[in-house]
Amino acid sequence: MKFFADTANLDEIKSAASLGILDGVTTNPSLVAKEGGVDFKEHILKICEILNNPKASVSAEAVSTEYESMIKEGRELAKIHPCVYVKLPMTRAGLQATHTLASEGIRVNQTLIFNAGQALMSAKAGARFVSPFVGRLDDIGQDGMVLIQEIREIFDNYDFECEILVASIRGPLHAINAARLGADIATMPVKVMDQMLKHPLTDNGLASFLKDWENRGK
Repeated sequence: MKFFADTANLDEIKSAASLGILDGVTTNPSLVAKEGGVDFKEHILKICEILNNPKASVSAEAVSTEYESMIKEGRELAKIHPCVYVKLPMTRAGLQATHTLASEGIRVNQTLIFNAGQALMSAKAGARFVSPFVGRLDDIGQDGMVLIQEIREIFDNYDFECEILVASIRGPLHAINAARLGADIATMPVKVMDQMLKHPLTDNGLASFLKDWENRGK
């Protein structure tokens, strides 16, 4: 499974990259807005440069809602860096724009996926990633992981090249369950990565080992 950081904060991205487990970054207008009055394109370029990996992926989201505007914006975003994937919403205009951009060789991450039918249409239109939001489904009383299971089954049935990018991850269990179901990518806040690497028994065991070492020969 690939690990993506769901953030636009450069310090957080550097921290995650230092662990050697980071394969990409997903951003959205809300995350970029938290960084203050940054120039969007320059900020995306800085993220790509931090990753410094030609196989990495950085999702940059279009803010246009009409087809023609999405196409224009998507083309401009794709020029920022070879690692950029254009992020488009799962709307009629977004799906149409996905098809057009994909036919031009521009890689698209179709976002705001909430049912298997949406994921299927995105894959058929040429999206390289579909982003189902498991946490937001959990928030309204649905089991987000059921959706991951459904999409995995459908994609395997038809050998779609499209990858399942599990988004709206709220904690380690979301990431672990996504991996168990065969999702290709999990994008998560850096704090969730930090939570995944910690366990109280690890801390207790290390403290015990160090204490025994200090008491050796006494």
